[in-house]
Amino acid sequence: MNGLRRAAFAALLLFAPLHVAAQGDSAPVAPAPLPADVAGLVAHLVRDEKFIDIALSPTGEFFAATAARDKQTFLVIGTLAERKVLAHLSGGENAHVLGFWWVSDTRIVASMGESIGSLEAPRDYGELWVLSAVEGAEPRLIAGWRGAENTLGSRAAARNTDHSRWVSMADPLRNDDENVLVSVVSMQSRGEGFATAELMDLTSGRRRVVARAPVPRAEFLADHSGEVRFATGQNSQNDTITYYRKDAKSDWQLVNDQGASGVWIEPIGFSKDNAVAYVLSSREEGPDAIERLDLATLARTEVLRDPRVDPSRIIYDPVTDEPIGAVLMDGRPKSLFFNAASPQARTQRSLEAAFPGQSVQLRSASADGNQQLVIVTSDRNPGDFYHFDRAKRSADLWGSRADWVMPDQMAEAKPIELKARDGLPLHGYLTTPIGRDAKGLPLVVLPHGGPHQVRDTWSFDLERQLLAARGYAVLQVNFRGSGGYGGAFESAGYREWGGAIQDDITDATRWAIEQGIADPKRICLYGASFGGYAALMGVAREPSLYACAAGNVGVYDLDMMYGRGDLQARRWGENYLKLVVGEEGLDARSPAKLAASIKVPVFLAAGEEDERTPPEQTRAMERALKAAGVPVEAHYYDGEGHGYFLLPNRRDYYTKLLTFLGRHLDGDRAAR
Repeated sequence: MNGLRRAAFAALLLFAPLHVAAQGDSAPVAPAPLPADVAGLVAHLVRDEKFIDIALSPTGEFFAATAARDKQTFLVIGTLAERKVLAHLSGGENAHVLGFWWVSDTRIVASMGESIGSLEAPRDYGELWVLSAVEGAEPRLIAGWRGAENTLGSRAAARNTDHSRWVSMADPLRNDDENVLVSVVSMQSRGEGFATAELMDLTSGRRRVVARAPVPRAEFLADHSGEVRFATGQNSQNDTITYYRKDAKSDWQLVNDQGASGVWIEPIGFSKDNAVAYVLSSREEGPDAIERLDLATLARTEVLRDPRVDPSRIIYDPVTDEPIGAVLMDGRPKSLFFNAASPQARTQRSLEAAFPGQSVQLRSASADGNQQLVIVTSDRNPGDFYHFDRAKRSADLWGSRADWVMPDQMAEAKPIELKARDGLPLHGYLTTPIGRDAKGLPLVVLPHGGPHQVRDTWSFDLERQLLAARGYAVLQVNFRGSGGYGGAFESAGYREWGGAIQDDITDATRWAIEQGIADPKRICLYGASFGGYAALMGVAREPSLYACAAGNVGVYDLDMMYGRGDLQARRWGENYLKLVVGEEGLDARSPAKLAASIKVPVFLAAGEEDERTPPEQTRAMERALKAAGVPVEAHYYDGEGHGYFLLPNRRDYYTKLLTFLGRHLDGDRAAR
């Protein structure tokens, strides 16, 4: 096993050193080098991960895990010590277990959804299943619309299924083994209605309304006793509105209306005694903050804020379930605590010291907090799961998401900073091939999708590694409009598709040339979704800067986006497009209308069932390029959506993409 996984780490702790060991204790074996050819490299790195997520039961006796195979995501329950699978839940093709929660020592509730592609978050079916840690146990559909034909033989589930309601988990109620709190909304509202919070019996499926949302598209937050205290939703203009109530007998009080205040507030948890709530709050300028909300007065006090980046993940105490800090992605992740005296804060610090240079995240813990499952990741490590025994001060490798990935063979993503032409600070990542000086390299500029509420991070990125293994430097920039740097930075990208956003990508490319990193004659733009748009728009606006362009599941005709796709079908979605894209000058910002300006070869790919950016977008781009005499190759994948699930399709796609890049960036020379 690779050195970064096998090595026994020791850290100086407050109490005792923490020992970290790999499975087995045999001597490390040097891995074989990565395949030198495109097909071999793709076959080696592009695989289905063994696990997506794993969580411990409250006793620490059982585990639950999700994995993806053949266009579905399934759930298994097993014994932690023997790793014996006891029961499983699978919904079939295009069905995905979206989330799962231990609701007692031996029972799991899981939500089932549907995906339109690997690049888009699956959509909730509005159904919940119960699965027990009993050998051979059959899953029960306890809430959902699909009815008797899909209950896997459960008549009780069929009787209790509500076909007109969309049911999702609101709170697993860690102190109640017989009930969970669910959010219910009418299916006729298409998710845009007023939800109710309901207490659901896990045996009978019967539900009782305990709260009604005062705002559309609401999410509820209950305190540690299970009392619903907050409702946060959005109106049709996508303004976030937050309400609070003292108890079930009290009326809702308005805490904040983004339309009036200009900022949004999102509750994230309660203090142990329920007297204080913690909220995530935006600012008119600069990054978001975490605030302490006094529930007696509704006065807010800032407790954590970074001058550069937003909190990217909240850290909770596994025993009390109260927020204690946050992880911030300022180049590399760092943990900050506003309750540094918490035992979990000390544990987190110990684990971070034991795994230097990596990110450590608590996934789940036993009820007493003594048994913990942590995920260790980095820019070169897709994820290792360690079983941490707090009493013994030791952590054992339990399993890996992708044990064929050897971190020592992966390229490092280095945080970078530069300034846009108007002086706006920009941040991103530069990845260079292992063993190569960052001088005169062929470069792939890789803009992220979204583009809003999304950003590039210091994490394992398969595309980044495939490209670096073929000898390319990879440049990723969080252009204006990206998430993670405060509301003002994100809104600076609104209606700048093809404008200032594109200028930021161009400026980052020129920065790489000026620094001597990139060979100016061997630069290609490549991206997926919005990144595909940016790639084609970039070569249209800067025809002499790039040697080629590649777009995957991209949007290329902005006017078409208003008529085809799944966003504009909802009132809030159309308003969102008007806010971030605008309605003026769409042709001048659409690559499909600017094909005559493109002078370099283009690669395109799309899924035939893509609902986010329908394949008609790619076909329109292909037709326009051919009409303009631009060399173009296009590939369409049957049965795939916004990204590709089936392993043969993923491998075919990356083989074709890397072959294209090699042809136009002198890839054989780059890989040497």
